[in-house]
Amino acid sequence: MRTQVVDHPLVAHKLTVLRDADTDSPTFRRLADELVTLLAYEATRSVRVEPHDIVTPVSPTTGVRLATPKPIVVPILRAGLGMLDGMMRLLPTAEVGFLGMVRNEETLEASTYAERLPDDLSGRQCYVLDPMLATGGTLIAAIEFLTSRGADDITVICLLAAPEGCAKLEAALGDHPVPVTIVTAAMDERLNELGYIVPGLGDAGDRLYGVAG
Repeated sequence: MRTQVVDHPLVAHKLTVLRDADTDSPTFRRLADELVTLLAYEATRSVRVEPHDIVTPVSPTTGVRLATPKPIVVPILRAGLGMLDGMMRLLPTAEVGFLGMVRNEETLEASTYAERLPDDLSGRQCYVLDPMLATGGTLIAAIEFLTSRGADDITVICLLAAPEGCAKLEAALGDHPVPVTIVTAAMDERLNELGYIVPGLGDAGDRLYGVAG
C-alpha cells in the first residue's frame, strides 16, 4: 500500500477552511469539491492511457486518451457523494458506481448495505471517494468488495486520514495482490475514543448535507 499526502499551499488553505467549525454547509460543499479536484490531479498520475492519432490545424500527431476499459469512480455513500463532482470534473468520461457502507458505532466495523457496480471489474482501475480514513474499516470492506469483482488497481481519495486507520489498512492488505494507493490532503494526529479523527473536521456527511432528523 502506498500513501501520498498532497503537499500544496492551496490544498492546505482549503482544508483549513473545511476544518473551521464556523464554515457553513454551502461553503463546505464548495470547498470540498475544489479540494477533491486538486487531490484528483495527483491521484490520476498513473491513470491508464493509450496512443491516439489526431489531426491538429497544422499537422497529424499522436497523443493519448483514456485506455479501455475506462476507470470507474466509486463514492462511498453518503459522504463520498460530496466528492463526486470534483472528481468527475477531472475525469468526465469515467464511469461511476456506488457503494453504500455503514459503520457499526459499537464495533466500528463496516458492512455493505447497497451497491451499484458492474458484476465484472476485471482490468478496471477504481477511484474510491471517502472523505475520512479514520478506523479504516469502511475502506477495507470497500477494497475487498471491489477486488472480489476483479478490480486490479485501486486508488482511494480522502480529505483526511488518521495514522491508526492507515496502519490497520496496511496490516489488512499486507499480502494483497492488488495495488492500493491512498491520496489525502493531510495525515492527522490520531483517533479519539469515538473513532473520530483529531483534529479532524467533524462528521463530513453532516457538514456536507446537514443532520437528518
